[in-house]
Amino acid sequence: MNNIPTLHQKVFRIISDAAGELDCPVYVVGGYVRDYYLNRLKEGVMDLDFVTVGSGIALAKKVADNIEGSSLAVYQQFGTAQVKAGELELEFVGARKESYRKNSRKPIVEDGTLEDDQLRRDLTINALSWSLNKENYGQLVDPFEGMKDLENKIVKTPIDPHQTFDDDPLRMMRAIRFASQLDFRIEEKTFEAITEMAERINIISKERIIDELNKIILSDQPSLGFTMLFKTGLLKEFFPEMHELHGVKEINGVRHKDNFWHTLKVLDNVIELGADLWLRWAAIMHDIAKPPTQRFHEKAGWTFHGHDALGAKWTKRIFRRLGLPLDERMRYVKKLVRLHLRPIALVSDEVSDSAIRRLIYEAGDDIDDLMKLCRADITTKNDYKQVKYQKNFDYVERRIKEVEEKDRLRKWKNPLSGEEIMDALNIKPSKTVGDVKDAVKEAILNGEIPNEHDAAFNYMMEHKEDFLNNG
Repeated sequence: MNNIPTLHQKVFRIISDAAGELDCPVYVVGGYVRDYYLNRLKEGVMDLDFVTVGSGIALAKKVADNIEGSSLAVYQQFGTAQVKAGELELEFVGARKESYRKNSRKPIVEDGTLEDDQLRRDLTINALSWSLNKENYGQLVDPFEGMKDLENKIVKTPIDPHQTFDDDPLRMMRAIRFASQLDFRIEEKTFEAITEMAERINIISKERIIDELNKIILSDQPSLGFTMLFKTGLLKEFFPEMHELHGVKEINGVRHKDNFWHTLKVLDNVIELGADLWLRWAAIMHDIAKPPTQRFHEKAGWTFHGHDALGAKWTKRIFRRLGLPLDERMRYVKKLVRLHLRPIALVSDEVSDSAIRRLIYEAGDDIDDLMKLCRADITTKNDYKQVKYQKNFDYVERRIKEVEEKDRLRKWKNPLSGEEIMDALNIKPSKTVGDVKDAVKEAILNGEIPNEHDAAFNYMMEHKEDFLNNG
């Protein structure tokens, strides 16, 4: 336990003393211990987990009494308690054994020993713990050779994987998530068990599944996790649209790229360009509708016309089913999916400023992320084509910058308000107000007038009679 942050050392001592007074052995458990040995302890880790052979609630109360200014939250139903002290969040639970009925998400929980508690852990590398008891303070408890698995970069279950995954099928997702995050290999028997039991993931709530999936997506190279999800059959169970991307058809000797592996490459590429969770989701979704739009033409070969529009249409349905948010984050992903083919269509020197304006207007503040997605979408292994396509996007970005500096459309708002239109035309709220706004917008996007209030007002007054007669 060398190089432990001073704050954590002090807390460990306080907990050790409290456990000694209550005569209930206590241990540091969870990712903290694992990450310590992997040299992955992040600066400022504030969430710490503890198991006691006794009442976790009683120990938490004692610890809270010994830390000035702390607060206590008790979750009697689960037999757990949390102590908050500044930014620290200390979770306490009594050692227990836990199992799941065959078709239930709710475990049967009983009090248990430390060994029972470790047996219910999902992976050997997560069953490591440190004793905080005076007789063996700081001693590593490693009943399943988790340290050996850390050294060999192996993910496996502490007991028979079928039993581990039968008790809680989400552990299959967690095994893949840790393998993806740590760049570890899943042990053969564990991998086989996931493959055999993949259908059992369906009893797990979508909220728990998406939490694990998002952690895979946020790993440094999520293609590793998605490859394992695909090969085990888990992906097909909860995200069939992505699974359906796999496969290559051939007609008259003409083939197309495998859209599943292409999507994973785009996902890894966009991370290198700087991508948060939702830009990564846009990469996952950008070609999601290619299978139903796939057609073969004698001259053109394989085409996927309309997959951008259909993919955008699918986004809300897929987000709802997976348990993802249906707010502005979903709308952001939907927008990028819909627009992801547009920039490459602007490569020609003859493309008008109007076309550039419309892209800026539609993408808004997300234009930079759209361009990242488009660059990431270049997955050709041909060096010449790679350089050529990247130069094409350099050109498009220069055009966007030029037009943006001139027309200021990124955060565009109509120069004319509804009130101003009604006052100037002496009309009441009506369809005419919307018609005026649409006409002004189109005039600006087409370059007929500059993006300025006075120009917009004059344009409205010049066409006043047309608006009133058509209203």
